[in-house]
Amino acid sequence: MSDLSNKNVVITGGNSGIGLASAKKFKELGANVIITGRNPEAVNQAAESLGVTGLVADQGDLAAIDGLVEQVKKEFGKVDALFINAGVAAFAPIEQLDESSFDNMMNINFKGAFFTLQKFIPILADGASVINLSSINAYTGMPNTSVYAASKAALNSITRTAATELAPRKIRVNAVNPGPVNTSIFGKLGMPEDAINEFAGAMQERIPLKRFGESEDIANLVAFLASDDASFITGAEYNIDGGTNINPILA
Repeated sequence: MSDLSNKNVVITGGNSGIGLASAKKFKELGANVIITGRNPEAVNQAAESLGVTGLVADQGDLAAIDGLVEQVKKEFGKVDALFINAGVAAFAPIEQLDESSFDNMMNINFKGAFFTLQKFIPILADGASVINLSSINAYTGMPNTSVYAASKAALNSITRTAATELAPRKIRVNAVNPGPVNTSIFGKLGMPEDAINEFAGAMQERIPLKRFGESEDIANLVAFLASDDASFITGAEYNIDGGTNINPILA
């Protein structure tokens, strides 16, 4: 993989899960890494453990995004890679999902992601790479994921449009669609532990490779898309799911 030495990389939601693993990978490749998150304690702890810069910013708060961009511009100047990773999920049948859950997912997963991209565009270096963290749920029709899936489908649509609009500056925009991954998000679904375990076991049986992905698997792909090795790739979506998307995910 191309050397990323002295490249400035911003990762939203970089204090846990896929974001944290990606920050570690970019750091190993020599990049100057900036992670963000809503929880000051979690951000600071992650930043200290990795030896990267941690900035507190809520992707669902446009004023916070403005402040983040200004701080990054002041301290680092241009950004060479932007990984829009922060996201939330709440799984429930359509008839049971409340307005608060709907608004929270769309606000962070789609609106927040959109405006993060928009507000960073002026400080993206020519030839920079943007990677959006989406999900195979954007296409699977998996039960209980209606709004989460819709937020990710919207993000994938923006990925394609942004790739076209930013192409004159050689800025590449791609999306990564993970399948089931071992991250702490499973513990934030509002489901009892026994239900989560049953859900996870049933899901794993539908994965052709018979395992969940690890955050490091996704981080490797994200780092590749940020590198010069992917210089002819834009407007693309990469499923990284152990083959899940070629099987019915859940009946």
